[in-house]
Amino acid sequence: MIDMLDNIFKLNVNGTNIKREILAGFTTFITMSYIIFVNPQIMSTTGMDFGAVFVGTCLAASIACFIMGFVANWPVGLAPGMGLNAFFTYSVVGEMGYSWETALGAVFLSGILFFIMSITPLRKWMIDSIPTNLRIAMASGVGFFIGFIGLKNGGIIVSNDATFLSLGDFSNIETLLSALGFLLIAILTIRNIKGSIIISILAITLLSLTFGLVEFNGVISYPPSLGPVFLHLDIIGAIDIAMISIIASFLFVNLFDTTGTLFGVATRANFIDEKGNISNLDKALKCDSSTSIIGTFFGCAPVTSYVESSSGIEAGGRTGLTAITIGFLFLFSIFLSPLASIVPSYATSGALIYVSFLILSGLQKLDWADLSELIPSLIIVVMIPLTFSIADGISLGFIAFIVMKIASGNIKSISSGSWFLTLIFVSKFIFL
Repeated sequence: MIDMLDNIFKLNVNGTNIKREILAGFTTFITMSYIIFVNPQIMSTTGMDFGAVFVGTCLAASIACFIMGFVANWPVGLAPGMGLNAFFTYSVVGEMGYSWETALGAVFLSGILFFIMSITPLRKWMIDSIPTNLRIAMASGVGFFIGFIGLKNGGIIVSNDATFLSLGDFSNIETLLSALGFLLIAILTIRNIKGSIIISILAITLLSLTFGLVEFNGVISYPPSLGPVFLHLDIIGAIDIAMISIIASFLFVNLFDTTGTLFGVATRANFIDEKGNISNLDKALKCDSSTSIIGTFFGCAPVTSYVESSSGIEAGGRTGLTAITIGFLFLFSIFLSPLASIVPSYATSGALIYVSFLILSGLQKLDWADLSELIPSLIIVVMIPLTFSIADGISLGFIAFIVMKIASGNIKSISSGSWFLTLIFVSKFIFL
């Protein structure tokens, strides 16, 4: 068995062993397992069956990790992405009024495009075509979007007829527990305790049980049926000109998030040789893009690589055996549906807020000196949460980018890709 695993994952070559890889897998799983509670809560508000989404989340994540582990031999955990699940739920279905089946169809089409880009030079062309500032802004805008949803779900920010928004009522026990959940994550993280997010979610759920706010339904049971969401995507309905900007938003956010995560993981794991080449990067990108397609079959928003994988790498993970371990843990999690069902939304709001802060750290990489790029970037960052739409925020930012470059006399610096995308976004506002 040991020799077989060594042959498959090249453990000795990578200076690791089975024990270290399994420990790394456990470490990464603990840091990213919050998604099995958060994702069903978010996506079930579209009308999707909670239990089915829970099982779908676990299975999609498990399969994605297996693919990454066996094909790319990378120690990376994958699961439905935060931010895109919120965009799916609150913007595409909630604000725009599309059915969740059609929204899944849009995710499927974006996954197909992502895969095509990953196996052709299109990926490099697209990444090179979009200025770094705009790429950073997309991620940061999604971060603000996630944080705003967390504040809203936790009752920390509420609607106000006079001021539009105002601070929530902290005499409300649920609001108080929501804020406590965030503070607990922050404190545990500062103390370098692994799994701070999942610990916080479980702790707030336990307090809710103590106060009689939720009803205990058990911890382990046979998994719910996947039937209500399995293969329920409406691809034909998503083939519509009105869906172009939505598909583009799913595609670009996933593309840049994945690329950034995998580059970061490669650096931490020392996968970069003296010439700057990254071992098996193409395979890792192909694995990630293909799992975005597979995830739609299980009722999930785009599946993507998780930056939390760096925790497993710090624990010594260097091969796909780490990813396989994560995959098995996600697979076993399908029996935890009773636990997932009693987790209240305010127990996960702290996680959303904290994750948003992690994403917002990318703002420090913005070039604050070049106003022709800074202003469009900040438009993206601000307008994504305020329009409650990733698509609208990105569209407005790209249009502003073209205008600013023309106004500054730098029209030659505008890439063909930026012109192409801006044309699509302008058409969206004019004709749709």
